[in-house]
Amino acid sequence: MKEIVFFEAHESDKKYLKANLKGFKLKFFEECIQDVDVKKFKSADAISVFIYSKVSSDIIEQLPKLKHIATRSTGYDHIDYNFCAEKKICVSNVPFYGENTVAEHTFALILNLARKVHLSYLREKRGNYSIEGLQGFDLKGKTFGVIGAGRIGLHAIKIAKGFGMHVKAFDLHQDSFTSSLLHFDYASVDEILKTCDIVSLHMPYFKATHHFMNKTRLNKMKQGALLINTARGGLIDTDALYDILKTGKLGGVGLDVIEGEEFIGHEDEILSCSKTKDKVCQVFRDHKIFDMDNVIYTPHNAFNSIEAIHRILDTSIDNLENFNKKGKNIFQINKF
Repeated sequence: MKEIVFFEAHESDKKYLKANLKGFKLKFFEECIQDVDVKKFKSADAISVFIYSKVSSDIIEQLPKLKHIATRSTGYDHIDYNFCAEKKICVSNVPFYGENTVAEHTFALILNLARKVHLSYLREKRGNYSIEGLQGFDLKGKTFGVIGAGRIGLHAIKIAKGFGMHVKAFDLHQDSFTSSLLHFDYASVDEILKTCDIVSLHMPYFKATHHFMNKTRLNKMKQGALLINTARGGLIDTDALYDILKTGKLGGVGLDVIEGEEFIGHEDEILSCSKTKDKVCQVFRDHKIFDMDNVIYTPHNAFNSIEAIHRILDTSIDNLENFNKKGKNIFQINKF
C-alpha cells in the first residue's frame, strides 16, 4: 500500500480525502512540511502540500522513497521542482480550480473599496451612522485593466463587462477571437497603468515577475486608481506600495496576498531570533499598510469557497491516483 502524507490539511480536508481516496495509507499534518520532523513521514511515497510548505532540496534529500509531490495549488514556487526533476520526482499541481472563485473575490475587494463598505461597517459597529466621507463611485463606465488575461483574468473581464466597464488587458499570449467575443482591448502595461481606473493583477509569480509593480510602475498609475492583487504577494514591491500610498496618489488597494504573509499574525515568529531581520521588518511594515483606511487585506482567502476546495481536492486525488497507476499525470509540472 502506498503511503501519502498531507500537510496543511484541515479537518474538513481530512474527512473528504479519507472518503474519496481509497487504497492508500494516508497521514495528515495540519503543520507545514518544514515544521514537522522529517522522521515522522520518512517512509512517504507521495506528499501533498499547500502554498506555505517550503519543499526544499534539504527536505527532499531526506525522503528516500518519495516519487510524487502533489501541491494543492496552481502556483508551485514553494517547491524546488528543478531538483525534483533531477531526482525523477514528479511534481503536480491544480491548474484549474478557482477561475470564477478568485475573480469573484477580486470584485468583492473592488466593491468594498469603491463603495467604502469596510469603512461603513466599522463606523456602524462603533454606533456612528453618519454617511459623511463615505461617498463612493460607480463601476459603470470606468476602465478596468487586467494584467494577466489567463483563465482567472478572463473571468474577471466577464464580470467587469457585466458592470458596464471598459476593459483593457495585457497578456503575453493575445487571443483576438476572445477579445472580440468579450469586447475588450489588448494594451501595453504602460497604457493600462496610465489610463485604467482599476488595475488587477492575475499573473504568475516567478523570478522574472518579482516586484513587477515596482516604484516606477506604481508611479505611472492614474491618479486615484485602485490596485488589486489576488495573485501572489511578490508581484508588488511592498515598500514602494507603502510609500506611494502615503502620497495619496492611489485611491485604494485591495490585497488578498502580500509579501511575508506567512509570518503575519504569528507573534512568536516575529519575536523569534531565528527569523531574519528583513522578514521581521517586513511584517511590521505590512501591518502599517493594513492600518490605512484605503487598504483592504484578506489573508490569502480568494480561493476559499466550498466548491473551489472540492475541485482542488478532487484534482489532487486524480493526480495521486493517476501517478500511482501510470507513473505520470496530466498536471505534471516538471519533465524528466
